Amino acid sequence: MAHDAQVMVGTTRFADDLTMLTEQLGFRVDLIFPADAPSTAVVSGHGVRLRLEQRDEPSPVILRLITDEPGEAVRLPGGSSIERRPATTSYELPDNRPAVVITRNTEESGIGRAGMRYRDLIPDRWGGRFISSHITIPDGGPVPDYVHFHKIRFQMIFVKTGWVHLVYEDQGSPFVLHAGDCVLQPPEIRHRVLESSPGLEVIEIGCPAEHETIADWSMELPTRTMAPDRDFTGQRFVRHVAEGAPYLPWRIDGWEYRDTGIGAATGGLAGARVARPAAATTDDANRWRAHDTEFAQLVVLTGHTTVEVEGHPTARLGDGDSVTIPGGLPYRIVDPTPDAELLDVTLPDTFDVRDV
Repeated sequence: MAHDAQVMVGTTRFADDLTMLTEQLGFRVDLIFPADAPSTAVVSGHGVRLRLEQRDEPSPVILRLITDEPGEAVRLPGGSSIERRPATTSYELPDNRPAVVITRNTEESGIGRAGMRYRDLIPDRWGGRFISSHITIPDGGPVPDYVHFHKIRFQMIFVKTGWVHLVYEDQGSPFVLHAGDCVLQPPEIRHRVLESSPGLEVIEIGCPAEHETIADWSMELPTRTMAPDRDFTGQRFVRHVAEGAPYLPWRIDGWEYRDTGIGAATGGLAGARVARPAAATTDDANRWRAHDTEFAQLVVLTGHTTVEVEGHPTARLGDGDSVTIPGGLPYRIVDPTPDAELLDVTLPDTFDVRDV
């Protein structure tokens, strides 16, 4: 069993480095020897222990301090660098680069966090602005997850197939999401995946594409507090249950949708709906349209439908296929099978739609 952990720092200027670490950067000496001519010291501070050793050949390190007093990086005389970053860092939001992206369910997936398999639904990430993943857990059972949170602008989880057992900060006891259910994960809400059915499939959509996932080993879930309406950076947690949810006319004639509540919970930042055919195809349903959105993606949950986007080949989409449609670009959705269901995610929640 290990009793300690130390970061090794080799230096040709031991005394100067030690002075700077202790007198300017807030470290304290825990161990030093030999007494008559010190050449080794262990210093601690800011949650880390460094073992500083005098050497003929230096082995400098880069140490990042997360602090309430950020500033320029400093360099120790022996070559190691100390970065000082702010204690609260937000995400970086890249410029949006919309593109028509069609992915097929036959494409391979890779192993990601906690052993889950990820299939990228937007390989170009729209310049890093958005990420959409088809996540599967083939074997099911307990998931080797831990309490964590995300530095993110928007993130939702939709269960396509199977069920998953989850727990969220201030939302009460663990619960099960079934196929058709979804949650909005507001920024920095602590949560944990507990277990899943064999063959679980979920769609996870987030912004920005690259964001930090941060473990919180100090929090136990479920929390003792219950605050379902708690504000998390302007958003609140939402759990949408598909069973019994009402349907309304969708933006395309002959279709209907059920709303997940994500639009209201994000203050209109984003919206998510499940759409399905409700009537026989008409000329109105086959009209070309364009919408004013920052982001729009359709994921086929069941059945088949054809998507036509101006300037791009016609695509017949089936179970697990997806398409992103940039704002302002004419498109139409035609010839759905009776069992077709589409996950429709947009930023913002409401927007102008015009015939073209």
